[in-house]
Amino acid sequence: MTGTASIGRRLTLLLAGVAALLSVLSWWMVTGLARQAAERTQDNVLAASVTTIAETLRSEQGEVRLELPYSAFSMLGAISEDRVFYRVATGDTFLTGYDDLPVPTEQISSGGRVIFDTGVYSGEEVRMATVSRLVLAGTQPVSVKVTVAQTRGGVASISAELSQLAAFLSVAFFLVAVSLSAFAARTSLKPLNEIAAAVSRRGPSDLRPLRRAAPTELAPLMTSLNRLMDRLGQSIRSAEDFIAEAAHRIRTPLATVRAQAEIALRSAKDEDQKQRLRQMIRAVDESSRSAGQLLDHATVVYRSDDLVRTPITLSDLVRQTVAGLEPTAAMKDIRLQVEMMEGKVQVDPVLMDNALRNVLDNAIKYSPPETDVTIAVSAGDSEIRIAVSDQGAGLGDGPVDMLTQRFQRGTNTQGVVGSGLGLTIAKDVLVAHGGRLELETLEGNKGTCATLVLPSS
Repeated sequence: MTGTASIGRRLTLLLAGVAALLSVLSWWMVTGLARQAAERTQDNVLAASVTTIAETLRSEQGEVRLELPYSAFSMLGAISEDRVFYRVATGDTFLTGYDDLPVPTEQISSGGRVIFDTGVYSGEEVRMATVSRLVLAGTQPVSVKVTVAQTRGGVASISAELSQLAAFLSVAFFLVAVSLSAFAARTSLKPLNEIAAAVSRRGPSDLRPLRRAAPTELAPLMTSLNRLMDRLGQSIRSAEDFIAEAAHRIRTPLATVRAQAEIALRSAKDEDQKQRLRQMIRAVDESSRSAGQLLDHATVVYRSDDLVRTPITLSDLVRQTVAGLEPTAAMKDIRLQVEMMEGKVQVDPVLMDNALRNVLDNAIKYSPPETDVTIAVSAGDSEIRIAVSDQGAGLGDGPVDMLTQRFQRGTNTQGVVGSGLGLTIAKDVLVAHGGRLELETLEGNKGTCATLVLPSS
C-alpha cells in the first residue's frame, strides 16, 4: 500500500496556500490604494497651486496682469523634487510660462472647476491641472486659462516605497499565518493522536471499547474502531477455541491409533508387517508431538504480547518442570541433575514452564541412554541464566540461529521424532520477557548447552 502525505502536513499546506493567496491579494490592494492616494495627493496640491495662481490674476489699464506667487510652487516642492511647469494664456494669446506645454482638450468652463489631465512633456510624463477664470480687461471680460504641470517621479517613488512596505508586511503575514496554520493543524489533530496513542498502549488482548471524549467529527471513527475490536476479539476467541479443540481431537484419535498399532505389533509374525507397524507408530508419534507443539506455539503467540507476570520462586518452577519430565528421562535411563539457587523472578509461569519444558525435552530426546542432563541455575548482576546441558551429538553443522526458526532441525537429527518447534517456542517466550536463548555445542562435540537468559527482576 503506497503511503500518502500526513493529514497535518496536507492541512498545513492548504492553510499556507490560503495565507499566500490572501498575502498576494492584500499586497495588490495596498499597492493600488497607495498609488491612488499618492495620485490624489498630487492632484490636490496641483489644484491648490493652479487656483492660487488664478486668484492673483488682475486687470491693469485694460491688460491682464499676473504676479506668480511663491507659495503656488513651494507647495508642489513640499511633496517631491519633481519638475514643475506652468502656462498662462488668454484664448490663443500666450502670456507667460511654457508656451509648448500641452493643455487639456476638454472644454474648460469659467466656473473655477479644475480639470486634470495626464500627458508627456519634455520626454517625461506629467500630471496637469487647468483652471479658467474670467478677468475684466477694459470693458470686456477675458477668459484666462492657467495650467500647472508636474512630473510624476515623486508619485512613482512614493508608490514604490509603499508597495515594498506592503510586500514586507504581506511576507510577514504569510510567515505568521504559516506558523499559526501548523499550530492549528497540530491542535486539530491532537484528539486523533490521543486516540491512536490510547490504542497503541494496549496489549493485543485488550480489546475493550474506547471510552474517550472526542470531537463530533471523530465519532464515526470511534464507533467503527470499537466495532472492529469487538469483531477482532470474537475472531481471536474463536481461533483459540479452534486450536484447543483441534489439538484435542487430533491427539485423541492418534493415541487410539498408536495403541492399536502397538497391539498389532505384539501379535504380528511377519517381519515386514512389524516394520510397517513400527513406521506407523513413529508417524503417529511425530503427528502427536507436532499437534502438541503447535498448540504450545499458539499459546505463546497469544500470551507473549500481554504477559501475566507473577513473582515466582525460580527453584519451584525448575523442580516442577523437571518432575514432569522425569518419567520420559527414566525410559532412557537418563539422570536429571539440578544445580539450583534460590531467587524470585517476575515471569509468566505458563510460558516459562513451556519454554523450559521444550528445551529440557530436546535435551532428553537427543541424549544417548544412560547419560546425564544437567540443569544449572545461576544469577549475575543483571540477568538470571538457566543452562540445560546434555551429552548428545551437538547442534550439527548448520548455522545455530537457523535452529530457532519454525520447523527447522539440525543436520544430525535423522531418526529422532521432532517437529522443529521446541527451540522456536523457547526463543519466543524469552524474547517476550526481554531475554534471549543461547545455543552452543560443548567442546569436542560432546553435547549441547541451551541457556535461557532472563533479566533480573
